[in-house]
Amino acid sequence: DPNAEPIKIAMLDMNLQRHRMAMGVQVIVKDPAEIENIKKREMDITKERIRKILDAGAKVVLTTKGVDDLCLKYFVEAGVICARRCNKDDLKRLAKATGGKLVVTMADMDGNESFDAECLGTCSAVKEERIGDGEMLHVFGCQGGGASTIVLRGANEYMLDEMDRALHDSLCVVKRMLESNTLVTGGGAVEAALSVYLEEFATTLDTREQLAIQEYADALLVIPKTLAVNAAKDSSELVAKLRSCHAKSQSTAATEDDLLLKNTGLDLVKGEIRDNLTAGVVEPAISKIKSLRFATEAAITILRIDDRITLNPDQQR
Repeated sequence: DPNAEPIKIAMLDMNLQRHRMAMGVQVIVKDPAEIENIKKREMDITKERIRKILDAGAKVVLTTKGVDDLCLKYFVEAGVICARRCNKDDLKRLAKATGGKLVVTMADMDGNESFDAECLGTCSAVKEERIGDGEMLHVFGCQGGGASTIVLRGANEYMLDEMDRALHDSLCVVKRMLESNTLVTGGGAVEAALSVYLEEFATTLDTREQLAIQEYADALLVIPKTLAVNAAKDSSELVAKLRSCHAKSQSTAATEDDLLLKNTGLDLVKGEIRDNLTAGVVEPAISKIKSLRFATEAAITILRIDDRITLNPDQQR
C-alpha cells in the first residue's frame, strides 16, 4: 500500500535474553527474599531495553544473538516481528539497504542505556515466505541503497552452483563495465582486428622483430578459433571470413560500408559472422586489455628462460 506508514527495522548485535551477572561476579545475600528481587531485576533490565527499542518506533527487530521466550512475549504483545540468530553479514547488508545501523550496544556517553531512532532502517513491507525447505524474511521497498538479494532456485546443489557461478560472472562483467566505462565488441572481433593490424604492421619492419609480431598475430586467433570449436562450428571457415571483414575495414581504400565491418564478430548460434555491436555482444575494455597484458607478460617470462637442466632416467629413480 503506497499510503501505508513506513516500517522501521532495528538491527542488533546483542543479546535480548534475561540479564545475567558477568563471570566472576559474586553477590552475597543474607536475606532470601532478596534473591527474588535480584531475579526480578534481571528480567526488568532486559524488559527496559526492549521497551526503549519499541518506543523508538521499531516494528521489526532482528538480532544476531538469542531471544528467550520471556522476552519474545513482549514483542508478541506489541505486535512486532522479532527474529534471532540472524547472520551478522546479512544484517550489515540489510542496514546498508535500509539506511540503518547495526547496534552493538545501547550504552550512551552518560553511562545510561538508550536507543537512538536514527539507527533504525526503513522499508515499505516485511513478509516471511517459504522457499523450498526453508523460510525467508523478505524486506521490500528499502529506503537506502547499495544492497539487494537474488534468490536462486534449482533442482539440486550442482545446478545451483552452476547458476551461482554464471550469475557471479555476469555481475562481475557489469561491475567492470561500470568501472572502466568503455566497451569493445565481443565474439572474437577484437582479436581478429588486432591480428590483421599486427600482420600488416609486421611487414613494415625489416628486422627479426617481424617474426615475433607475426607469431603474436597468429596467437591472437586462438580465441575466435576456440569459440567456434566450442560451439561445434567450422572454425577455419568462420575465422577466414572474420579476418577478411576486418582486413577490408582496415584497408586504406575502405568505403563507408567497409568501415562498419570493424564490429564484425562470430554468431555462434547460427554459425556465421555478424555485426556484434548491433547484436549487443560486447565486453568490458579493461578485461580485454588485462588479459592481453597478462598473456604477453607470461610469454615474455617463459622466453627469458635460456637454460634447462634435464636429469637422466637413472638419476630420476
